[in-house]
Amino acid sequence: MKSKTSLVIPNYNGIQYIGDCLQSLRSQTLSPDRVIVVDNGSSDGSNALVREQFPEVQLIEFPENTGFCGAVNEGIRASADMDYVILLNNDTIADPDFVRELVKAMEEDSRRFSAQARMLQMKDPSLLDDAGDLYCALGWAFARGKGKPAERYDRPGKIFFSCAGAAIYRISLLNEIGLFDEHHFAYLEDADIGWRARISGYINYYVPSAVVRHVGSASSGSVYNLFKVKNTSRNSIYLIAKNMPPLMVILNLPLLLPGFLVKAVFFALRGFGAEYIRGIFRGFLLSAKGRREGRCVSFRRQNLPHYVRIQIELWVNTVRRFLR
Repeated sequence: MKSKTSLVIPNYNGIQYIGDCLQSLRSQTLSPDRVIVVDNGSSDGSNALVREQFPEVQLIEFPENTGFCGAVNEGIRASADMDYVILLNNDTIADPDFVRELVKAMEEDSRRFSAQARMLQMKDPSLLDDAGDLYCALGWAFARGKGKPAERYDRPGKIFFSCAGAAIYRISLLNEIGLFDEHHFAYLEDADIGWRARISGYINYYVPSAVVRHVGSASSGSVYNLFKVKNTSRNSIYLIAKNMPPLMVILNLPLLLPGFLVKAVFFALRGFGAEYIRGIFRGFLLSAKGRREGRCVSFRRQNLPHYVRIQIELWVNTVRRFLR
């Protein structure tokens, strides 16, 4: 039986981009069975544009901004009868084989939780925006190959987690490990869900034959801003508290502490030091709340081999971060 796929686009004031994004989906060699736009209380008329110019699209409208996580979770719930769900940022343009290649990659191995497309820079498609995301023992998540020639990253393979800006997820495994944690609101939520899948022994995969062009930072407005610094610093603490058992935290402390110190200095030099430190403090408060709510991943002995593989990968990725 043919697998069924939905495609979910979260939108917040994306009138500059959403039309081109949806138009690119009309040219797919394998059309998704359902396209859903979840609008996060836009005030720029982008929701009206979708309604009027793309009647084939299912439009879900929120009265206010629920963040990336709230939007995509609603889209995933509306895709409950599907086998796969593709998440796509509104500031992307998908190549014609984008959907086909992602679905093909998931059909090849039932252990694949997610698969990410090759994301190229919109202004210069010869350069990469993201070829799969990695996480290292310094407490840093980073995009593999960012700013490098795209031709260097033409081999498929395992990655630590998929960037949710252009990735496909297996619905049955989302039902098993849970949806995106809405406490994240935005940033590092894809690291969290990919890490949870890894703990359970599933795979995140990079598919270079699935291609999108990406503007980047379209909703937040710039590469560095108060909103992004506040959320990434808070969520970086929450991410560790959720997914690292206490012994793993202790093991990584000699690298985590200087990693966070370097980030603090980095943002201080750009005028965001105080906001970064406040975000760290809020991260500890959020972590305590997450524990009370049972959101942290419970250590299970049968997952020990997966933890060992993840830890080795954290060390290897620390080296890779400086060899990029």
